[in-house]
Amino acid sequence: MRLSSAKKLLPWIGGFLLGVVTVVAVVGLVAWYSLLREVPQHFDSQEEAFKYGSIGNEANEGFPYLIWLVLPRMFPEYLPGPGGYQAFGLVYESGRVDPVGMSKKTIGFERIGINCSICHSGTYRTDPQQPPTLVPTAPSSRLDIQGYFRFFFTCAADPRFTSDNVLQAIKEVTTLNPLEEALYRYVIIPQTREALLKQRERFVWADARPNWGRGRIDPFNPVKFHQLQLSYADDRTIGNSDMEPLWNMARKQGFGLHWDGLNDSVTEVIRTGALGDGATNTSLPVNDLQRLEEWINGVTPPKYPYPIDQALAARGEPIYQRLCASCHAFGGARTGTVIPLAEIGTDRHRVDMWSQQAADRYNAYSAGYSFQFKRFVKQEGYASVSLDGIWLRAHYLHNGSVPTLEDLLEPSARRPTVFYRGYDVYDRDRVGFIHQGPEAERAGQRYDISVEANGNQGHEGEVYGTTLSPDEKRALVEFLKTQ
Repeated sequence: MRLSSAKKLLPWIGGFLLGVVTVVAVVGLVAWYSLLREVPQHFDSQEEAFKYGSIGNEANEGFPYLIWLVLPRMFPEYLPGPGGYQAFGLVYESGRVDPVGMSKKTIGFERIGINCSICHSGTYRTDPQQPPTLVPTAPSSRLDIQGYFRFFFTCAADPRFTSDNVLQAIKEVTTLNPLEEALYRYVIIPQTREALLKQRERFVWADARPNWGRGRIDPFNPVKFHQLQLSYADDRTIGNSDMEPLWNMARKQGFGLHWDGLNDSVTEVIRTGALGDGATNTSLPVNDLQRLEEWINGVTPPKYPYPIDQALAARGEPIYQRLCASCHAFGGARTGTVIPLAEIGTDRHRVDMWSQQAADRYNAYSAGYSFQFKRFVKQEGYASVSLDGIWLRAHYLHNGSVPTLEDLLEPSARRPTVFYRGYDVYDRDRVGFIHQGPEAERAGQRYDISVEANGNQGHEGEVYGTTLSPDEKRALVEFLKTQ
């Protein structure tokens, strides 16, 4: 009797187990599809990949795309102005939904993260009424990257950042199926808020330092305190620096890179840049970054967009050869080398920010990786950069404390002490961006040289051209337009 009953139960047990296995398989498949499935990106050109391609940070520090999309609509009062993310200086190309410098990628669900071009794509206008001309690999003079991050921190701290409210905003722009809605309600939205609040705590050290401002970033204090795990308890250093161009990199092999020349390997700089922006050892797209490097090696800066007085420029060339070429021309004896701080005399804060301990830790950071970091060093000065595309690299000096080339050829006592950064209409007379007046004030942020680390001193004296006659200065600036 018992054996007969057991035999009758076997088909039921088998069916039950099959059902359990099926449910587990379906749940696993759904979880993989909704949270882990990765869809490759495709771009028609390397330039497009530079502007919109992944550097491997979406899974680790990327943003759920739909939440990112609706936050400016939910919290417009936390934006510095109208236009959504454009208020932070992000640039949108015609016909594109997302800004340059952002990579949208599906890893389970759509996520968005920053890439290199967010800081290294600049714009200019020759007339206030015209749309900006985008120059990939140029330094951004408009981006307020710190303000962009702080916007998210402020949103996350707002009690209105709830699953109900965020879901309602998402439903106003798209439709979610029941499974997607459940994932956003119970997993994605709560975890996003929690992650943002933790990130705010990670960056609490920045609250006691001057703001970065438009067109500037402190690129290595976050690396020191986060990736390298150095303590900020007794570290009051300030690394605020102007963003730099990425063009002509093939001609800069072996140059001291970053403002203080802390590494001379383009490959290491690109890889550590991606790691600093949230990629990991396992997510870093090494082959994609290699293609990116090959592309920026060949990119050249745009030509000066106005007519050049060739006769005046010809008179300026010998002045350039006499005073500038040895440190700033390709092939110059000191071009790409680090000029001691005692010699150059500029604000020292960026030099003090980087330490031998940080260099040693970064060289050891790649232990266990498929590649190595070996080229990080501690320097005691600033790199003598080449002047290719110098017209589009305003503002000048490592901290962006001098607004125009004309001002750079004046002693520091005669350079502007207060001006506005972030307005991209070009000043063809002074060679830089318009930095005074109501429009500059409206679009830009105030820069005051009395703020710590904002000093505009240095790069002055006879060898730096500040004692030239007015006619000689005009001739030299005209020649620099040709570079």
